[in-house]
Amino acid sequence: MNEYELKIYDEVQEWKRRLIRRSGMMNRLSKKAQVKINEWIPEKVHEMMTESIKAMVKTTLFGSQLTTSKDHAAGLTLEEKDELVRKKMAVYQKTAIVEGAGTGAGGILLGLADFPLLLTIKMKFLFEAASIYGFDTRSYEERLFILHVFQLAFSSDDIRKNTLLEIEQWENRKEELSEMDWRKFQQEYRDYIDLAKLFQLVPGIGAFVGAYANNNLLKTLGETAMNAYRLRLLQKAPEL
Repeated sequence: MNEYELKIYDEVQEWKRRLIRRSGMMNRLSKKAQVKINEWIPEKVHEMMTESIKAMVKTTLFGSQLTTSKDHAAGLTLEEKDELVRKKMAVYQKTAIVEGAGTGAGGILLGLADFPLLLTIKMKFLFEAASIYGFDTRSYEERLFILHVFQLAFSSDDIRKNTLLEIEQWENRKEELSEMDWRKFQQEYRDYIDLAKLFQLVPGIGAFVGAYANNNLLKTLGETAMNAYRLRLLQKAPEL
């Protein structure tokens, strides 16, 4: 073990502490409001949205699987892998910024197209990150892990804490986790991004809001992915 791995181990522990802290008051109030709104939505609408997003995500997973390079980071140190993931993240952030600005500038119609486009960008990045850290995305368990990383990045306090526990115990629990809770997955994701993306639909400011929001969403996802995979690679404190 080297000094870099010891430094990263400490960073991951701090990241975990930040994740389990209670969100700020504004975030908690927003979540309560969104929960209340969700209670007003008819059950059939929830079921339709769940099935739609489930189908969308599975299609995106399949497409990302086909286009992700294999073993392009074989033999790299953790430091080199981290640097490669940062470079990939910068590329995907730029793509998301352009996509957000373009759909935001188009107002409501193009703004609605932003959801599947941004989802595709995020999933593609997660496949790239998994491959760089040495995990085989052809495995069902690894694709399921990707969905847990996604959920960890975009969820409320309680769901985030539970998801972090599942990720920490992944090697022992992955056989039990045969399927995502798609209702929870789609609802948490929508609630998380609703406020961030709300003003993207407004002509005039939509382009700026779309670019800004997409950049921040990819930054959050990138940090979450890096630390989730580091967590799996550094289960114990390294020894110098």
